[in-house]
Amino acid sequence: MDSMKGSPVMGAGSSILSALQDIFSVTWLNRSKVEKQLQVISVLQWVLSFLVLGVACSVILMYTFCTDCWLIAVLYFTWLAFDWNTPKKGGRRSQWVRNWAVWRYFRDYFPIQLVKTHNLLTTRNYIFGYHPHGIMGLGAFCNFSTEATEVSKKFPGIRPYLATLAGNFRMPVLREYLMSGGICPVNRDTIDYLLSKNGSGNAIIIVVGGAAESLSSMPGKNAVTLRNRKGFVKLALRHGADLVPTYSFGENEVYKQVIFEEGSWGRWVQKKFQKYIGFAPCIFHGRGLFSSDTWGLVPYSKPITTVVGEPITIPKLEHPTQQDIDLYHTMYVEALVKLFDKHKTKFGLLETEVLEVN
Repeated sequence: MDSMKGSPVMGAGSSILSALQDIFSVTWLNRSKVEKQLQVISVLQWVLSFLVLGVACSVILMYTFCTDCWLIAVLYFTWLAFDWNTPKKGGRRSQWVRNWAVWRYFRDYFPIQLVKTHNLLTTRNYIFGYHPHGIMGLGAFCNFSTEATEVSKKFPGIRPYLATLAGNFRMPVLREYLMSGGICPVNRDTIDYLLSKNGSGNAIIIVVGGAAESLSSMPGKNAVTLRNRKGFVKLALRHGADLVPTYSFGENEVYKQVIFEEGSWGRWVQKKFQKYIGFAPCIFHGRGLFSSDTWGLVPYSKPITTVVGEPITIPKLEHPTQQDIDLYHTMYVEALVKLFDKHKTKFGLLETEVLEVN
């Protein structure tokens, strides 16, 4: 028996076992790297879709008119003319698209989570005020336009509609992509339709701060543009839709931006774009595709936690007065600040951190 301790058979067995352990170790490491790259790619595809898909598809279709495939472009634009008002009626959501695996990779990259604090009645309609805008509202998209964070299970019977710039729905192909996720135009016609002709259980998510708020988005800053934003309160009163304050901790952390001072030429250009086109161009950056040490369009992987607050019961007033609007707007601002203060320390902020309301 003693002679077997140093035998070639035992040595070979140990070598094989060691080699197998090395293989499994390398496989695990590769799997981890592949998972991370899939997460990066899933986020990048949405960022590029958001920034260039509409323009790119418009150029391609116009070019197609000049080729032998011109009939394809004619058929698409003909169908587009007949389908033009579909976004105003809530679009054409697809549960299949909302449940794509790519959105789970998108969620896990940051990661993003949705926190429910109160139940929502399916017999009521709601307007969620989403804060802050950030650069792209990535938390709003992931939580309410996909099922990655299981919004339909957390709020059963509630249909979320994320509202965004109406101009996006004039872009071929991009409009189909947006509608498949339950995204709709943020204009009065659409909101009136969803809150009055689409039954109950509708939740319209409005990023209240809009382009103005995105201009002040930067890591470490918790500020909202809300003090003079009262149109969403008026719409809620006209339809008797309850207001739901919603705050996304970490939304401002995922991109770094060049902030132009008031009075500078850069801020002047941004305000002109905002006034006449509806959005404000930002100079921002995240990390590179293959390395977090380089600059690129991929956002930084910082946690985003969206907390949905307690609904504020709103009466239905066909012709709300300014006094009515001011009253419920004040209630909403107070509820948002209370929500922020209650949850801030849970998600990495100091007790002394204050929400700035501009």
